[in-house]
Amino acid sequence: MDRFVIEATPLAGLLQLARLPRSDARGYLERLYDQTDLSGVFGERVVRQVNRTLTRNLGAVRGMHLQVGEHADAKLVTCVKGKVFDVAVDLRESSSTFLHWHGVVLDGEGCESLFIPEGFAHGFQTLTGGCEMLYLHTAAYAPDAEMGVHPQDPAIAIDWRGPITDLSARDASHPLLDASFKGVLT
Repeated sequence: MDRFVIEATPLAGLLQLARLPRSDARGYLERLYDQTDLSGVFGERVVRQVNRTLTRNLGAVRGMHLQVGEHADAKLVTCVKGKVFDVAVDLRESSSTFLHWHGVVLDGEGCESLFIPEGFAHGFQTLTGGCEMLYLHTAAYAPDAEMGVHPQDPAIAIDWRGPITDLSARDASHPLLDASFKGVLT
C-alpha cells in the first residue's frame, strides 16, 4: 500500500516526499520510511544510521554538510517539531545543476520530507524555535569523509528566510568555494 507521493525538484535526484497518514477519530498513523514503498527512491541503498537534532534558536542555521568518497550518503530528512527552511546544494562534479540549490519548508505539522542524494550538501534554517529534525542516512558518520560549505557562500547564494542568528564555529569555518572547486565525485 503506497503511503508516499514522490515529486521531483529542479535538481536531478533531489526529491520531495509527501507522506499520506491514516487518520481516524483518535488521531493518525504516519509512516516515515518504508523500504518497499520507497524502493524507487532508495534503490539498493540501505538506511545505516538514524539521527535526531534539536535546534533551540529561531534563525539558526545548521549546515552545509555532506560526506564524500566511499562514505558518501543519501539522506531522508524530516522536521518532526517546529518549522525549518531545508536546503540542498548540488555539488556533483558533472551535474548540469552544479552549485544550484533548492529549498523547501518542512514543519512538524506537515507530512513532507526531502530525499537528498549523494553529492549534495545539506543544511537548514529554523523558522521557529525548538526545531527537531530526523535524518535517515545511508552511511554511518565518518569524520574523515566529512565536508562542508559555508552557508553564506556567494558562489551558491542561498536565499535564507531571515537573518542567521546562530551558526556554530564549525559551520562558520567551512571554506568559501573558489574557481578551483570542480565538485565531488558521486
